[in-house]
Amino acid sequence: MNIVFLSQHNGQVGNLRLSRNKLIVFAIISLLIPAALLYTGYHYGRTTQLESDPVSIALRAELGEQRNEVKNALGEAERHMNALSQQLGKMQARVIRLDALGRRLTKVAKLDKGEFDFDVPPALGGPASSLELESVKVPDFMQQLEELSRQLDSRGEQLGVLESLMMNRKLQQAVRPSGRPIKKGWTSSYYGMRNDPFTGKREHHKGVDFAGKEGSQVVSVASGVITWASDRYGYGNLVEVSHGNGYKTRYGHNKKILVKVGDKVKKGDTLALMGSTGRSTGPHVHFEVLRNGRNVNPNKYVSAR
Repeated sequence: MNIVFLSQHNGQVGNLRLSRNKLIVFAIISLLIPAALLYTGYHYGRTTQLESDPVSIALRAELGEQRNEVKNALGEAERHMNALSQQLGKMQARVIRLDALGRRLTKVAKLDKGEFDFDVPPALGGPASSLELESVKVPDFMQQLEELSRQLDSRGEQLGVLESLMMNRKLQQAVRPSGRPIKKGWTSSYYGMRNDPFTGKREHHKGVDFAGKEGSQVVSVASGVITWASDRYGYGNLVEVSHGNGYKTRYGHNKKILVKVGDKVKKGDTLALMGSTGRSTGPHVHFEVLRNGRNVNPNKYVSAR
């Protein structure tokens, strides 16, 4: 394409030759520049009009308020979540403690482990309600958590008291004399008045005699501490055990003593081997029970298994 230019001053003629590609570029530029100027002017005018329009101002204000409300709601939700997390952590710690306490109580009370299994959730159920239930609101949910937390604390204290009572009862049972001081043998003489086997005179027998095979085991009838383990006049080789709560037991005429003073023993532990040392007519163990320093009838303790 050729474009001819005519000069007004000297009348000369100029010639500009444009190729097809240059012509297309020239046309696009010629269209884009006015369009860009037109759009810029329109956008500027529209923005100015919106900024000054009362409706636009009200909408922007309402939008700002809604943004603030959303921001506040998010902050409130975050605070509630933090509070819930803290409360949940405390409750989890209490539940772990209650589970451990429950296992100890189950073991101490010798309850059926399958009936009280603290490793699985309790069995729950029931028909579904036909009523439309309303969702729990956050304040109500927090109140329910607080109530549940108080209940957990109360149950923990109650179980703790129960554990103390059961442990004390178990300790009392462990240190209270009960059962026979032998594993094999028979009763050869009872507590009370009898004819003395050496003099034939009537006198008070302070204990119960259990006869058996020489060298058979003599066992403790309760847990305690050895307070005597040597020869004593009339008793021969004597073992004395202190059980606390004012209880002591004595085991006389032993062939061989297997414990020493200060040893701790449990119910059923072997103390000595049966013999006939001291004032004795044959292999047996002379068994005495003392309460607060005075001899008492061992029969009720022997029968209290």
